[in-house]
Amino acid sequence: MSKGRIMVVDDESILRMDIKEMLQEAGYDVVAEANNGETAIELAAKHIPDLIVMDVKMPKMNGMKAARIINRSFDIPTLLLTAYTEEELIAEAREAYIFGYLVKPITEKDLIPAVEVALGQAKRVKSLIGSIKEMEQKMEMRKRVERAKGILMDVYKLNEERAYQMMRAYCMNKRKTMGEVAEDILKNRKLDAVADVSMHTTF
Repeated sequence: MSKGRIMVVDDESILRMDIKEMLQEAGYDVVAEANNGETAIELAAKHIPDLIVMDVKMPKMNGMKAARIINRSFDIPTLLLTAYTEEELIAEAREAYIFGYLVKPITEKDLIPAVEVALGQAKRVKSLIGSIKEMEQKMEMRKRVERAKGILMDVYKLNEERAYQMMRAYCMNKRKTMGEVAEDILKNRKLDAVADVSMHTTF
């Protein structure tokens, strides 16, 4: 079973071949190869790898710019390869979804742990982002429920508890979520329908 789907991008074909062999021997599936940033973007869109191992200095488009575009478009993490260390490179890497960089020459001893760490970090970040988005969606749903409840209170001169009970009764009767009921009230203005159901419900 593959440990991950990797794309390798480097304008030096021999180095690209060496990296591919190292990754395959370690149990990774190399799904695509490219020799410049522009091709890397095209292949990233086609294959959606788990990680891109990419050189910084390449013709047509450098690896840093390609990584930024790939991150914005496809949310794919990158492990950079460079012939030198630069503070500017590290600063740019923070903004381009870079999960590490390796200084050439590349050895298997350095490459495989770096790939494992990058994949692990990317997985944790995606999980965290997913949790944040889920929390934001729940908060937005609660706001909609509160607004819908407020409309019922104003229109039918109800207290908060009674308005909430009306919405719950409509939920159960129509087999809808509270969020869907809130949408019915806020967008579709189904106030009478909600009220009618509640009139035939014992609280």
